[in-house]
Amino acid sequence: MSKKFLLICLLAFITNFSYSQFYKSLLPSPEFTAALEKIILDFREDYKNIQGALLEKGEVDMYESLIKIPGAEDCRILRFHSAKDTTAAWQATIYSGDDYDEAVKAYQNIFRMVKKTQIKWIDRSNIGFVGQLESPKEEIRFTTSTLLLQSEDYRYSNFEAQVELLSTFGGFKVQLSLHKKVNERPMISDN
Repeated sequence: MSKKFLLICLLAFITNFSYSQFYKSLLPSPEFTAALEKIILDFREDYKNIQGALLEKGEVDMYESLIKIPGAEDCRILRFHSAKDTTAAWQATIYSGDDYDEAVKAYQNIFRMVKKTQIKWIDRSNIGFVGQLESPKEEIRFTTSTLLLQSEDYRYSNFEAQVELLSTFGGFKVQLSLHKKVNERPMISDN
């Protein structure tokens, strides 16, 4: 009897451990979640608390972001000079290179991580993003998937995360942008 009980306990432990490891592999890392949460919450302040040095001045001013998501090549804040759009956007380059398959993996992975992230909101509730992944095709120059933040806070109405897979002259680029949806927002690329 005790051998059967011991075997059942061992199997239950292994099954539980395997399930929890599998579940963890599907969720974003705590570092990713914490960084994304800080960025999104600072949108209320127009990203001013996480804004670093001026990188480029022009039609769109680019600043370094003091908060970076793990694995991103660079993170920046964009400030637009427009009567229609006085808000800022936060943007990260997740991948840039010449391998299409790697770009697709990065595109799908960042989409999955943003969608699965649960943000601890101001009222201590958890909120997240909803949206559908657009399947990329190599012959099309760009693919964009949009996720909307599920918040009842009026400041976040139309707040979205856009994941883009772009074909560039030198290969491919994957970007994540966090901003409030405004008509005719210019797309920024480093080409």
